[in-house]
Amino acid sequence: MLKCKVFKKKKILIVSVLLFALFGGYLFYSKGYFPKKPDFPTDLNNFLDEGGFVGSSELGVPFLLSIEYLRKGNYPGSDLIIEETLTPGSNYKRYIASYRSEGLKVYGLLTVPEEEEPPEGFPAIIFNHGYIPPAQYRTTEKYVSYVDGFARNGYVVFKPDFRGHGESEGEPTGAYGSNAYTVDALNAVSSVKKYPSVNPEKIGMWGHSMGGFITLRSMVVSDDIKAGVIWAGVVGSYPEMISSWRRRASTPPPGIPSSARRWRDELQAAFGTPEENPDFWNSISATSYLADISGPLSIHHGTLDASVPSEFSENLKGLMDKAGKEAELFLYEGDDHNLSDSFSTAMRRSVEFFDRHLK
Repeated sequence: MLKCKVFKKKKILIVSVLLFALFGGYLFYSKGYFPKKPDFPTDLNNFLDEGGFVGSSELGVPFLLSIEYLRKGNYPGSDLIIEETLTPGSNYKRYIASYRSEGLKVYGLLTVPEEEEPPEGFPAIIFNHGYIPPAQYRTTEKYVSYVDGFARNGYVVFKPDFRGHGESEGEPTGAYGSNAYTVDALNAVSSVKKYPSVNPEKIGMWGHSMGGFITLRSMVVSDDIKAGVIWAGVVGSYPEMISSWRRRASTPPPGIPSSARRWRDELQAAFGTPEENPDFWNSISATSYLADISGPLSIHHGTLDASVPSEFSENLKGLMDKAGKEAELFLYEGDDHNLSDSFSTAMRRSVEFFDRHLK
């Protein structure tokens, strides 16, 4: 009888421990302490497994970074919600607006022309800003004259802040080791298409530096973007970014997780160098998919850009030509990353380009 009671107590104890372990494991899993394996496309799983890189399928990095994975995504956006009315511009209204991207509330600057609305609506430009430390970012600061250049020429302009910037929800992941900012841009496109004053068939995209990277990436994923303008863009392939581009700052950019800043080392450690595994690196490079780009490009770069090499833009123009796609390239002799000396000329050319393709 005593043995039976002892056995029952042991059994209860064992069952309790197992239940506790299962419950604890569930909590760790649901909170993200243990990585969840996403439901990735089978062909990419096989491709990586055959590459022989230990642990590649479990990491999930290549799937989330690949262009094919982006193409399989859904970017519904949401209605644009006016959060605050700002002082108007010369001939346009200004607002702080918000939209949804992967469940996150993301803010942005919205401008709407005050002129008579065309029957089919105004053309619109999604404006992708360059790198600004996320904690220092403010919706209404920086790029004021850039936005004004398009807004006063009859365009609805929406400049998404991206997640983790200013008041926007989410974590700032960086643009190159994560597709999160590109996802935010694609959801911004869908949101702007729903805005009552916008012609959903006339959407363009502008990007500077990091924003140029996002613009090119978005245009090989979405057919909704009919024309793109890129200033001083990080538009090299990933192998070019590894071999030819390093930030000159002695300290890493603030406000971004250290793992996102180490994307070069993290990816090469997991999947080999571009020489060892070219298929993987091509799969995450937008330049490998230019045959499918959604519209023409206008590319601008200063020859003395100390932040992003002008060779990136020159190479992109060559690849667009090779793919049989329309592109124009303007190099500004002796100018810097912001095209400070050539701003008026570059802006005039950019407006004329959008006018030809969106009006």
